Amino acid sequence: MNRDKIIIRTSIIGIIANVFLAAFKAMVGFVSNSIAVTLDAVNNLSDALSSVITIVGTKLANRLPDKKHPLGHGRIEYLSAMIVAAIVLYAGITSAIESVKKIITPEKADYSVTSLVIISVAIVVKIVLGLYVKKQGKKAKSGALEASGADATFDAILSASVLVSAIIYLTTGLSLEAYVGLVISGFIIKSGIEMMLETIDDILGHRADKELTQKIKSIIVEEPKVRGAYDLMINDYGPNKNYASVHIELPDSMSVDEVDVLTRKLEAKVYAETGVVLTGVGVYSYNTKDDEAARIRNEIQELVLGYDWALQFHGFYVDTAAKEMRFDVVMSFDIKPSEGLEILHRDIAGKYPEYKAFIAPDVDLTD
Repeated sequence: MNRDKIIIRTSIIGIIANVFLAAFKAMVGFVSNSIAVTLDAVNNLSDALSSVITIVGTKLANRLPDKKHPLGHGRIEYLSAMIVAAIVLYAGITSAIESVKKIITPEKADYSVTSLVIISVAIVVKIVLGLYVKKQGKKAKSGALEASGADATFDAILSASVLVSAIIYLTTGLSLEAYVGLVISGFIIKSGIEMMLETIDDILGHRADKELTQKIKSIIVEEPKVRGAYDLMINDYGPNKNYASVHIELPDSMSVDEVDVLTRKLEAKVYAETGVVLTGVGVYSYNTKDDEAARIRNEIQELVLGYDWALQFHGFYVDTAAKEMRFDVVMSFDIKPSEGLEILHRDIAGKYPEYKAFIAPDVDLTD
């Protein structure tokens, strides 16, 4: 709730500031007949609309889980970000069209001292607003607010370019209005495309944050009996709404009730320290009663990790009586899993022809 309050309060401040800036710039653009100032006003208006959508998205994303959406509505924030990106992109395209029209049929601008003062004040306001929004975004861990803060700072630079073109026109008579407007449009379009691509990445799913995955694994392996934590998969259901599963390697001497106590302890500890919900903890067992098993493990590990595409080897267990071994291999994206498995089965059959190997190929999910 504290995070939501920060996002909503900051967005409201952004809306008020951008509406006032848009109104003043639109007035200056209309009076001075400046396409660059008018497009700058449109940019501020799109920023205000983006903040409105951010508020709506935050409110909807905070709704409690229901029967149809048992994991909550957090991903609505990503959909709202997609809408914001579409609005920014549309504003950039229409601005570019208007700028090209002004280049083809130019009109003289008429700046006054008052209009220049208003533009100068707008630049200062945007810089202050950008720094504030970015700071609040980091505080709330909101990528949307951090992006808005960076965008506001960038808007200040664009407004400064409008001011410079106005001064050049007043001192030299050279009109750069339409061209500056076209440059502004290009930056708006670029910003819209980047926002859309980032949001698509969030919706599709991307590699988990390295710092977070290392933190979770370090918490798990702190337990004396846990030899390793593997196959950590984090599913993102919206900002700060992460569900994860992991495999841990435990000695084959542990009883089921001991494993149950340990996994419940790990789930509580991971949630308390990271906010990530461990929805599942799978178990790999490792041999503790057979010296021959340890020798075989070392040889197989050396064989597997001899390949550059084999990033990790874990979950090894061998049954010397049944002549079976099983383990997982994390493969890089440089090789197809089927090709990797074929190579490993061939090598193991050559070294241990009497054994049957069960190899599970794992995806390179974390760094």
